[in-house]
Amino acid sequence: MKIVIAGGTGYLGELLTEYFKKEKENQIYILSRKQRVNSDNVSYLQWNGVSKGYWAQLLNNTDVLINLTGKSVNCRYNHKNKELLYQSRLDSTAILCEVIQNLEHPPKVFIQSSSATIYRHSENKLMTESKGDIGIDFSMDVCKKWEQVFNSYTLPKTKKIITRTSIVLGNKGGAFPLMKSMTKFGLGGKQGNGNQFISWVTEKDYIKAISFLIKQEAGIYNICVPNPIRNNEFQNKLRSKLKVCFGINSPKWILKLGAKLIGTEPELLLKSRKVYPEKLLSLGFKFSTNTFNEFKI
Repeated sequence: MKIVIAGGTGYLGELLTEYFKKEKENQIYILSRKQRVNSDNVSYLQWNGVSKGYWAQLLNNTDVLINLTGKSVNCRYNHKNKELLYQSRLDSTAILCEVIQNLEHPPKVFIQSSSATIYRHSENKLMTESKGDIGIDFSMDVCKKWEQVFNSYTLPKTKKIITRTSIVLGNKGGAFPLMKSMTKFGLGGKQGNGNQFISWVTEKDYIKAISFLIKQEAGIYNICVPNPIRNNEFQNKLRSKLKVCFGINSPKWILKLGAKLIGTEPELLLKSRKVYPEKLLSLGFKFSTNTFNEFKI
């Protein structure tokens, strides 16, 4: 296949690149603000995520386009960062769609990244693609507008897929290495009241889901295990897996103070994400890891 990954030098982009490049007949092109040296069947092209450039014609005759572009949410939600969080997602999605509209042979499949954080805080209701409640706070609004931009373009020759991805757990990047470090230093107790749910997926199953969706129908798909876990239980099991005998609890005020000191938002830990991959399961997708008990560190 010819695969183009916009924003492909981030954590998830690198996971997908490593997977797809194993098949030597695949040709992979990464659109990134950072230029890198090409290797084997992977080529890097610079783009600014805002305007059309020399990369545009590359999208002709592409089998799969995956857009992962967007500023990391691991930051303070001040005015400047809020603008960047919106801009980096909306502008990049819009320019890709505009380019595709004018191609003679546009991508066959366009997988647009979104986030499971689009759903409201919930400690009871399971959020599915068909019955999930879309929230109205800032982070939820970012996701909602992100999807709205993508859906505003009619691309008749391109199958459009939206992935609402939960936290991806693995040792190659993302939030999990920090979680482990905090636990090893004795800070692995419950966060807040500990009742909030964590929806997650392993690196392996994230890659597996993206590969699976290339062959499925257009639509919105939640990417997360079918068994979300409460924060308190997650922390207990993580301590057990790391053989750490105690963990100091972090009340909400401590988390707010700590988040301010390290430049992030307490919402990332306190929001309850109880999300369910109804559509993936209905299509017969099998998760390699279904519960946190099965997760190997």
